[in-house]
Amino acid sequence: MPPAFYGLLLGLLCVTVPALAETIYVSNERDNTISVIDGSSLKMTATIAIGRRPRGIALSRDKAKLYVAVGDDDRIDVVDLKARRVESSIPSGPDPEFFALHPDGQRLFVANEDNNLASVVDLSRPAVTREIEVGVEPEGVGVSPDGRLAAVTSETTSMIHVIDTQSLELVDNVLVDTRPRMVLFSPDSKQIWVSSELRGTVSVFDAQTREPIGKIGFEVPGVPRELVQAVGIQITPDGTRAYVALGPANRVAEIDARTFKVLRTYLVGHRVWHIALSPDGKRLYTANGNSNDVSVIDLENRRVIKSIGAGRSPWGVVVAP
Repeated sequence: MPPAFYGLLLGLLCVTVPALAETIYVSNERDNTISVIDGSSLKMTATIAIGRRPRGIALSRDKAKLYVAVGDDDRIDVVDLKARRVESSIPSGPDPEFFALHPDGQRLFVANEDNNLASVVDLSRPAVTREIEVGVEPEGVGVSPDGRLAAVTSETTSMIHVIDTQSLELVDNVLVDTRPRMVLFSPDSKQIWVSSELRGTVSVFDAQTREPIGKIGFEVPGVPRELVQAVGIQITPDGTRAYVALGPANRVAEIDARTFKVLRTYLVGHRVWHIALSPDGKRLYTANGNSNDVSVIDLENRRVIKSIGAGRSPWGVVVAP
């Protein structure tokens, strides 16, 4: 082959294709801010001012906006991620703590902690179109990927409340372990996972029958049992692994989601609250409320690779591609 061909081939081999850089967004409960972290450099690159006491956060379906529950202002702030500023606010009912976006991208299901209600917000109006009575101190909210069911935890009642998202009727109340926090449906919509803060467990239920199918307990050597508090949950898209934040135990547990066996734990920052998987499933990011930072776990190599300073009391975390 002519030398020119080899020169062209060498040039092609030397071209570096840039990786898609993900962006991590973290709500800081005491700072009234959102920290913006670049996934390539793993450095905080911006801070977005937000309403008072931001906690639950979620990306819009097109990933162009960030919805943030600002509990002390009784609303959901909408952040334009390109401009990195609040573009509008929408009603949510009093003291929104956590919420979930329906797969249709048009509705939010919101836990209103102060008045024992779950509010349904129509984003096209925007307005609260339905209020559903649930238990005392609702917090966690999950919507099944198939869009058929929503579930809300109530901390004081120790229940999950299952809602038909079509009729918006309450269809079941299920007793769970003490002080449930997070509720999450499996990727195939067949299971409901619920964390119990005070018992330090995760219970798994059949989503259709609500019958229990498993319970996961956690032990961390050298950590008192009362400090092992299960809170945030994430499940990989293929349904093979689950990750659970263990609060003041300063650990994240990795679980075989088919056998419910705890495989290992990762030491992260202080009082890990919520967690988020990267779009490619290779990293897990943790919001550490008492150390004011975010831990980055390399899941392929099974190690924590970075601690990134955030604002005061990081609470929620999401990752955008």
